[in-house]
Amino acid sequence: MDVHTRDLRYFLAVATELNFTRAAESLYVSQPALSKQIRQLERALGTELFVRDRREVRLTQAGEALLPHAQQTCSTWELGTTALAALRTATAGVLTIGMSTSPGRGGMLPAIRSRFTEAHPEASPVLRQVGWDDPTAGLADSSSDVAFVWLPLPEPSRYAHLVLAEEPRLVALPTGHPLAGHSCVDFADLLDEPFLALPDAAGPLRDYWLAMDARGGMPVRVGAVVSSPDETYEAVVAGQGVVLVASGNASLLLRGDVVTVPVRGVTPSRFALAWRRDDIRPLVRAYARAAQHFTRANAPGGAPPP
Repeated sequence: MDVHTRDLRYFLAVATELNFTRAAESLYVSQPALSKQIRQLERALGTELFVRDRREVRLTQAGEALLPHAQQTCSTWELGTTALAALRTATAGVLTIGMSTSPGRGGMLPAIRSRFTEAHPEASPVLRQVGWDDPTAGLADSSSDVAFVWLPLPEPSRYAHLVLAEEPRLVALPTGHPLAGHSCVDFADLLDEPFLALPDAAGPLRDYWLAMDARGGMPVRVGAVVSSPDETYEAVVAGQGVVLVASGNASLLLRGDVVTVPVRGVTPSRFALAWRRDDIRPLVRAYARAAQHFTRANAPGGAPPP
């Protein structure tokens, strides 16, 4: 029997709050998704961990027995992964940079890299591509030291971030779609459309790209789950669904059979550099400073910091 540390963190959140709704909010996941994960954990362990009724949630005897061990396991795992990351950086000067989408955006990546290596010529920044099922791009399991991510992040209290770009969200449609020729559409006009969705593991980011906050409680119809730009393009062309995309990523889908149209009624997307909040290693902070230099130098009327 294998139990993921994520399951233990979910258990600890519910054990702390003794309320599934508050625990889900603290984890930035939906309450049904949290309940499902706890049920799966209970099935794996062969026992119930919580007593649930309309009045309260409380730990069972089994839950009480598991609690200190779950706390110790999560704490030990975090200490271990942090130690390994520190050793990797200390011995090789390697900084692993996770990303699930190309930063692009006006030469952002080379500009940050240039500033970083100028300050730390001994360092070796290494790029690492991470699948869309990990919205932290490797930060959660410490396989990345810093990461280019889309907000919101799950468990946001674990991470610090710097917003690098705010971009309007567009909708990608097949060229034959009735809305494809419009100069702009209201999100209300898309509510009946099937949408392409990120994998469930993307958590709050999946909900963000489905614009759940703009639906007024109306459920979304998911036409397909996609895990890469190529899958997204093929699904749009096949008519499986439409998809929201940041304007800076629109070029990934514009291959002749897909168009993008601006959308009114949804918030802009936010592209950020993130790192673990408790990670105070010099190279991590130096990369963040290089990214901050880029944002200030490229702000309207901005100038590079000293």
